[in-house]
Amino acid sequence: MALHSAAFADLDPFTLYGLLRLRVDVFVVEQACPYPDLDGRDLEPGARHHWAEEDGRVVACLRVLAEPDGSTRIGRVATAAAARRRGLAEALLRAALAEAPRPVVLAAQTRIAAWYEGFGFTRDGADYVDDGILHTPMRLR
Repeated sequence: MALHSAAFADLDPFTLYGLLRLRVDVFVVEQACPYPDLDGRDLEPGARHHWAEEDGRVVACLRVLAEPDGSTRIGRVATAAAARRRGLAEALLRAALAEAPRPVVLAAQTRIAAWYEGFGFTRDGADYVDDGILHTPMRLR
């Protein structure tokens, strides 16, 4: 397994396709949430894409964004079903946090908020429903 990180402009088309396919497979198909994954934020100058690759295939990913208020947002954390429970998302999150300016914010699916707490994130507001899934706003100072 190899970990990678790049700005959007530095992604080759095959990697970009792999990232987008994984996000659609997990969020749109598996979680049955038809939402606009292509939200324009991948293109922002401060956006970084982190991914794990095995045998030339993207098997886990996340996206890091610079927010207007100076915080860093982590999102689109996804792991292919066949690659789960192997620490890939943890490795990506640790790599992203190592270079992310604080504070770091994210919207955790509430069922895995405790996982993010293991990295030092704490609740940062009331739970809310987004695309039919309960989320918890979280912050790492």
